[in-house]
Amino acid sequence: MPTSSVGHPLANVRTAPPSSPAAACAYRGIDQLSGDDPIMCDLVQRGKRLIDRGIPVLILGETGTGKEYLSRALHAYSARRAAAWVAVNCASIPESLAESELFGYCKGAFSGALPGGMKGKVQQADGGTLFLDEIGDMPFSLQTRLLRVLSEREVIPLGAMRPVPVDLQLICATHQDLKALVAEGRFREDLYYRIAGGVLRLPSLRDRVDRRRLVLQMIADELQLDGPGHDRIAPLALQRMLAYGWPGNLRQMHAVVRYSCAVMNGGRIELHDLPEELMQFDASQAAPLRLAAHVRVPQPQAAVPRQPGDVLRDERDRVIDALVGSRWNISAASRQLGMCRASLYRKLRQLDIPHVRDQVMPVYAAA
Repeated sequence: MPTSSVGHPLANVRTAPPSSPAAACAYRGIDQLSGDDPIMCDLVQRGKRLIDRGIPVLILGETGTGKEYLSRALHAYSARRAAAWVAVNCASIPESLAESELFGYCKGAFSGALPGGMKGKVQQADGGTLFLDEIGDMPFSLQTRLLRVLSEREVIPLGAMRPVPVDLQLICATHQDLKALVAEGRFREDLYYRIAGGVLRLPSLRDRVDRRRLVLQMIADELQLDGPGHDRIAPLALQRMLAYGWPGNLRQMHAVVRYSCAVMNGGRIELHDLPEELMQFDASQAAPLRLAAHVRVPQPQAAVPRQPGDVLRDERDRVIDALVGSRWNISAASRQLGMCRASLYRKLRQLDIPHVRDQVMPVYAAA
């Protein structure tokens, strides 16, 4: 992805038209972000309805949930797709440079200024989309100037005598609680209500029901496969990845997949190929994860008629309770039930209890 001001300290300030080859291979279309997760499906549909209504969009979510990806996808879907998408990470802008970088300056505005002046990121986004990442870290002094840009739809570069009109779509993102920052006096309340015209809250990865699809798609992307990588990861390794809590969300999952694909031997990711944090993870101690609506979790009363004193029914209930409590970790469930893994697998077949990992989830749409 090209960067603006090569060699400039703000290397993470990016300007890239969505039609560029780099953008095309690095980002998916907006309809490919949701998969089968109902929360993501609803979020994507609301985002598509908002993006061309002239309403500022605020994307909330934990670190690594894909806020920048969603911003890029919204821009690529919008009527402004042919214009620039300009991204600024507010957390990493040196405060001494922030004003000139965002709002630009005229010739001779200050000592060391470029002879011809410089367009700020706000002007560079004119006609397109301005993405302000980590908006909660924007210096308080700049918040007032940004508020003027949004309310007056114009920007005054440093040293300029008159304002310059701008027409842009604003998308902001943060992992912080902006309302709490407002209460603490660290974020302007009027700016908050200006940028929060349409709020899209990305779910954490542990709350998404399409983790299996995401793992397989990331493997396929990393290995450049034509289809999902079902046969490139061992069942035990996949089970461990599905049970893991992913505190770093999609960014962490992508890093784990890249590492595992790099160290695997034999063309398939085995359990021992996973990084240390997953190898040391105890699935039996983790909080329950959400399951997709179409994944059938067997109900105790479904397979065996309920009659007083029915031994099979009671045994089935006991096995299912152990499986659900261990999040379908066979080793943990078998220890809880006092039997070996092989005996528990036989018991699943005898009691007609399908394992969650054997219920195939829909394949992710090809990019």
